[in-house]
Amino acid sequence: MEPRKTPPEYFLEIFADTTTVRDVLKGVLNLIFFHRYFPSIRPVTFDVLDFTLPAINDADLETLIESRVSALVRQHLSSAGGKMAKLARVGVRRSGLWFGGLAGKGEEEVCWEIWTLDVTIATPRTDSERAKVRKAMGNMLQKAALKILAVVNRDKDHIPPITTSDSNPFPYRIVVNPRTDGWGNRIGLY
Repeated sequence: MEPRKTPPEYFLEIFADTTTVRDVLKGVLNLIFFHRYFPSIRPVTFDVLDFTLPAINDADLETLIESRVSALVRQHLSSAGGKMAKLARVGVRRSGLWFGGLAGKGEEEVCWEIWTLDVTIATPRTDSERAKVRKAMGNMLQKAALKILAVVNRDKDHIPPITTSDSNPFPYRIVVNPRTDGWGNRIGLY
């Protein structure tokens, strides 16, 4: 398999109010990781709004997701005005064996997939607005979940072969507000 010059990037629009944004983001990230996390896992479920989504029973991953989502929300709430945030999920792989290098050489981590979540946080003020926002959040979450499922079932050719017995052959990072590409508030997973 020939490595790509640029990794595929998948965009999801996320809409939530201030009271549910943490759970919505954790639910979407868990769904992505559930399908793109390759070590042996013990699946669990995550309930958000009226949906039950799959998740991974991994304390380190859960802690990482929680801390980055909290940082993004704190950053959003402390910023003046901005309602948008970006969150990217990037999987990386070690290039050693994939590029034909010898074992132990070429341990450079290379991005092979990006997930970008374009997050809008709403602040409804009336019961009528809250009802509209809740309905919109449910529609958005369903649309995002279906898009994730479509992508992970369709796009598999870019995933590098697993050439190691490490517990996690594809390391990842979640970074709050990386200062590249001119994005505003965002989280990046690298």
